[in-house]
Amino acid sequence: MVASCLSIVTLYGGFLHRCISAAGLASQATNIDDQTTMHFWGPTPKTFSPTKPSLILIHGFGPHGVWQWRQQISYFAHKYNLYVPDLVFFGDSATKSPERSEVFQAVCVGKMLERIGVDRYSVVGTSYGGFVAYHMASMWAERVEKVVVASSGVNLRRKDNEELLKRAKQERIEDLLLPANSAQLRTLMSLSVFRRPYTPDFLLNDFLEKLYSENRKEKMELLKGLTLGRDDKVNITPLKQEVLVVWGDHDQIFLLEKAYELKKCLGEKARLEIIKKTSHVPQLERARQFNKIINNFLCGLS
Repeated sequence: MVASCLSIVTLYGGFLHRCISAAGLASQATNIDDQTTMHFWGPTPKTFSPTKPSLILIHGFGPHGVWQWRQQISYFAHKYNLYVPDLVFFGDSATKSPERSEVFQAVCVGKMLERIGVDRYSVVGTSYGGFVAYHMASMWAERVEKVVVASSGVNLRRKDNEELLKRAKQERIEDLLLPANSAQLRTLMSLSVFRRPYTPDFLLNDFLEKLYSENRKEKMELLKGLTLGRDDKVNITPLKQEVLVVWGDHDQIFLLEKAYELKKCLGEKARLEIIKKTSHVPQLERARQFNKIINNFLCGLS
């Protein structure tokens, strides 16, 4: 009876929060207008330093911010004023606005940073968060210093989604990215990680209940509201900033060929780093290597 009531996801969530607090970040929220509230983890008055640069970590689709960035938070928090926002309809961020595009997400994060007084910053975005990071850099070249796009097919075409669904053996993209049962979540995990340890159904169901059940309707609208990937041509332009593209060589969500193409699309200031023996979440699977690559880029060491 006790075992059936135990939620491993809840226990791990508590561990995450303790790690984030130990790194000097606190849960915070701000209203960016009369419709939208943005939640984020950021430095406290005691840990904020005006001499540190600011760094923004933007999560992808799936579990919100700190679930995807724990090892980066622990690594970068002492070097940067670190901000980890929940995108709208993830975690505790919400809006009454009907807007659902990744461009809207970028505007919300940008307004949040402006509201809390962060004027200059570098941004790291993974997967869906890479879409957001790209738009932030495109809209606010004077604010965004450096850009990291990780495992993110910003150069998405409609046929890429069609091919992804074939690999996943799914009919709809929401069945893959918003799994509703353990079989669908298992499929998503098989495409997202290089090493695939067996995960029992009870744990997958725990993840589904705690991390995938909230705001499903709105998240489906976010997928349908994407401006990228609507047709069979790439509709992005080069960025003015230095850009680092980071990719796992076995990524099955966005294939490695997309990384080479994206580097060319983003302009002469873009460079590409490929992490071997990893898939769609190198920040989790190869955290030390991922962190070193990002740190060197931000510090101008490579």
